[in-house]
Amino acid sequence: MDKKNRSKWTNKFNYPKSSRSIEDGMRKYLFGDERLPSVTSILQATKSEEDKAALENWKQRVGYKEANKIKTEASSRGTSMHSYIEDFLRGRINESFFESNEQYKNMAREIIDKGIKGKLEEIYGMETTLYYPEKYAGTADLIGVYEGKECCLDFKQSNKLKKVEYIQDYFLQLGAYTLAHNVVHKTNITLGAILLCTVDNFYQEFRIEGPELEMYQNLFLGRVKKFYEMNNIS
Repeated sequence: MDKKNRSKWTNKFNYPKSSRSIEDGMRKYLFGDERLPSVTSILQATKSEEDKAALENWKQRVGYKEANKIKTEASSRGTSMHSYIEDFLRGRINESFFESNEQYKNMAREIIDKGIKGKLEEIYGMETTLYYPEKYAGTADLIGVYEGKECCLDFKQSNKLKKVEYIQDYFLQLGAYTLAHNVVHKTNITLGAILLCTVDNFYQEFRIEGPELEMYQNLFLGRVKKFYEMNNIS
C-alpha cells in the first residue's frame, strides 16, 4: 500500500467502552447503571406502518424461510466485509500477496479503492461506541477526516443498487451518530457518508451534510421521542 493511501490514526477522542445486551428482543448498551437502547432498535421499533407492511409483503412474496436465509447471508457478508475493511485500515493486509476471490473481499476492495483511498485522511476510531446521554447509543463504523472534513462513515453492502428513498434509515443512523458525537465530544461534524457496494460489485456513495444532516439529526430525535412514548419511559 503506498503512502498516499495510508490514513493516519489519531487518538483525538477517548471513546467509551460499553457492553451490549439483548433485553425483550431489543439491543441495549450498558454504561455503568445506564441501559440505553441502540440506534437500530429505536429505528426498528418506530418504523411507519407503511414500511412494516412493505417488509411483510416482501417476506410473503419470497417466503419466510427464503427471507430469513437472505437476511442471514447478508448479515454474515456484511460482518466479513467490515472486518476486511478494518484489517486494511489497520495495515494488517498486504495487498501484494495473492488474495482469494471471495465475494465479501471483492466488495470490500471496491469500497477501499473507490471510497477510501486518497479520500480518508485521518481515523479517530473504528467500530466506535457513541451515546447521547440518557437517550440512545450505537456503534459507528468510522469517525475521522474525509476529504478535509470531520465525518462519520458507514460501510454498507446490498443485494442491489439503492435509491435515496430506500435508505432513509441509513441517513437517520448517520444523524444519530453525528449528533451523539457532537454532544459528548463537543465536535461539529457536519458530514455523514454511506459507502456501499452491491454483491455485483457496483459501488455507490451517498452523502448528507450541513442543513440536510441537521434535518436527519432532528428527525432521529423525533423517533427517539416516539420510542420512549411507546415504551412509557419518561
